[in-house]
Amino acid sequence: MNQLLSTAADSAVTRRAVWYPDPDRPAAYTTADVLPLVAHIREPVQLVGAPAGPGIGIALGGSAAPATGRTGVPHLGTLPPLYPEWLGDRSFAETHGTRFPYVAGEMANGIATTGMVIALAEAGMFGFFGAAGLDPGRVEAAVRELTARLGTRPNWGVNLIHSPAEPGLEDRVADVLLRHRVPAVSASAFMELTPAVVRLAATGLQRDARGRIHRRTRLFAKISRPEVAGPFMSPAPDDLLRRLVAAGRLTEDEARLAAHVPVAEDITVEADSGGHTDNRPLTALLPAVLAQRDALARTHGHDRPVRIGAAGGLGTPAAVAAAFALGAAYVLTGSVNQAAVESGLSADARALLAAADVADVAMAPAADMFELGIKLQVLRRGTLFAQRAARLHELYRDHASWEDIPPQHRTAVERDILQAPFTTVWDETRRFWQQRDPAQTARAESDPRHRMALVFRWYLGSSSRWAIEGRTARRTDYQIWCGPAMGAFNRWAAHSFLADPARRTVVQIARNLLEGAAVLTRAHQLRSYGVAVPPAAFAFPPRPLA
Repeated sequence: MNQLLSTAADSAVTRRAVWYPDPDRPAAYTTADVLPLVAHIREPVQLVGAPAGPGIGIALGGSAAPATGRTGVPHLGTLPPLYPEWLGDRSFAETHGTRFPYVAGEMANGIATTGMVIALAEAGMFGFFGAAGLDPGRVEAAVRELTARLGTRPNWGVNLIHSPAEPGLEDRVADVLLRHRVPAVSASAFMELTPAVVRLAATGLQRDARGRIHRRTRLFAKISRPEVAGPFMSPAPDDLLRRLVAAGRLTEDEARLAAHVPVAEDITVEADSGGHTDNRPLTALLPAVLAQRDALARTHGHDRPVRIGAAGGLGTPAAVAAAFALGAAYVLTGSVNQAAVESGLSADARALLAAADVADVAMAPAADMFELGIKLQVLRRGTLFAQRAARLHELYRDHASWEDIPPQHRTAVERDILQAPFTTVWDETRRFWQQRDPAQTARAESDPRHRMALVFRWYLGSSSRWAIEGRTARRTDYQIWCGPAMGAFNRWAAHSFLADPARRTVVQIARNLLEGAAVLTRAHQLRSYGVAVPPAAFAFPPRPLA
């Protein structure tokens, strides 16, 4: 095929122009000569034919001119420069004020810290503060810090997580985000639209001078199922908008405008990731949501496209390049940022992450949706959390109360998992819920199974806090959200400066992933045109990037 391409190109192009390579940078035709040129992504690359016979090579520098008596090579075409900034959809950067189409996700319990968000924003990227699991007071303190430091920058936001067991908490966090005019909100783990998320999307809607609807709060929706994505890519339901107007939560004008725009204009398709996940492969999920987006745009007549980003499994340049090749408008990373120095995880927990391999993950019950049987993905290597949490859920599923569990199993739970008497943990749990949501305590007093669930959830919630605090006495109980991307990242970073956990800054991780993705994209382009690109061109080693 290369011969046919070369022969056809030679006959068609030679009549028009010949390429005269720079004498100091001769054209490259062999894999050994091509390899060092692939990484020159910020220069135009000339596709050139061989001086005699078939073959396609590349040249950097030189000039084109009509064929003369000078010795040149057939000029087949030019590939323009390729910058990491140009990967993805350009409208992402224009809308959100970023330089790069890159987002660091909202790792819960403040693991995605304010420091991480600030570092990303100042580097021209986007970060979400991990508000899930925090009380509204702590969320508000973080928002005050971010607004004071970042001012009017639009390239940052805060997470709102679906809280089916605590809808009041969801509303209170939404109140904080609206009161402080947080520029963007990432709605995650939602199974359906709720009043809180619709209110965030619709509050402040107005038409600009050109008649286009302007958003005050830009909503990102993180989804892992097309049936959940659909409502976010459609206008909010009229009955929900009416209820919000009746409750004084939206104005009539806001509700009327909300009926003409999708709830979210940025949809993050979350594949096999750390934390809440359906473990679906990105190659199956992303194309399905892209097609769904296009169908809904035709149905609703949207005047601007909904951007579809990719998340889950993105721990190497190859994975990031693949996500963009699938059509992602932006990429969102998660697990790998927990290992960054700005992460809210303790150094002890980050060291465990740095030792993880691709298969060192497991599914475990989620604290916030324990009774529903919802699971999340966690680190398995170096911790027994996944097994212990699964055991607690088995006991909850099979018994009506703590007292209903056989004595030998109760003893094992108190000794090996809770490491305290059940009654002692319940006293602590009751005090917590008396402050956060007294209705939970009242229900537990009359429902022994709910009391058992709250105590078991104490362990699940505490295990995350122990990892954040670095309580080494409970290291085997650390709950560290982690997907296979972490192991892939560690394999890629091995023997480079990023192998040292102390040098893993969130910006260096991001720059290397993006730079590598651009280099691999260029290598793929060249190979597609018949250039002899060696396998080594698809291996971008991390390096300190300014």
